[in-house]
Amino acid sequence: MALWQRRVGTSVLLDGFHALKHALRFGAGVPVAVTADRSAALALADELAPDVRRTLAGLLTEVGQAAYASVVPRPHPTGVAALAVRPAREASLRALGKAGRDAPVVVLDQPRNLGNAGAVIRLAAGFGATGVITTGTLDPWHPTVVRGGAGLHFATAVERLDIAELPSGPLFALDPEGEDIRGLKLPDDALLAFGSERSGLSRELRARADHLVSLPMRPQVSSYNLATSVAMTLYHWSLTAAGVPGGA
Repeated sequence: MALWQRRVGTSVLLDGFHALKHALRFGAGVPVAVTADRSAALALADELAPDVRRTLAGLLTEVGQAAYASVVPRPHPTGVAALAVRPAREASLRALGKAGRDAPVVVLDQPRNLGNAGAVIRLAAGFGATGVITTGTLDPWHPTVVRGGAGLHFATAVERLDIAELPSGPLFALDPEGEDIRGLKLPDDALLAFGSERSGLSRELRARADHLVSLPMRPQVSSYNLATSVAMTLYHWSLTAAGVPGGA
């Protein structure tokens, strides 16, 4: 555990087998990984991730249950944890700000729920979005967010920025008063902005928006879950996006 202690303050915690699996698939540097049951972890790899099984076999160190539990906020059912090198901020900003992006950037305006933020990052990675930006105080690389994202932070660009620092591109903000999304084609280089479930879009983000867009919703239903709203919007984009599975 000495290497873990040296790395823990400057690394990303990968909490669980699936977070480690995805991080390895998408090129994360993983200097140390531990498990409370090496045989069970490798059996999971045989079943669910044979593509990274050899890497895991060379990486995983079995430790006692108490030692494993001491390095995670709450033990994961798979009994696996690892530390990864966070991608350089400069590289993420280059990806997010690239001219002529071929996939949208998701903007979470002052999100509050760590698990929801992780679910959004997982969705963005699955749809091939350019990345996810958060505004406000929530750290998108918090261990609970990474756990919720199943390690897919390494499959897309993830950063926290002020609204004034958002990359260029037409900004479509989700708002109940906006135009019905079903009549729109979302451009590939769009910024897709979502407010928090409780307070909606901030005044600053709303002022920055080029378009207000609404999702279809039955009367008297107050809102969708944040991750659900992002999924619906990205799916709508994907229906007409070139190069996306299921797109035109």
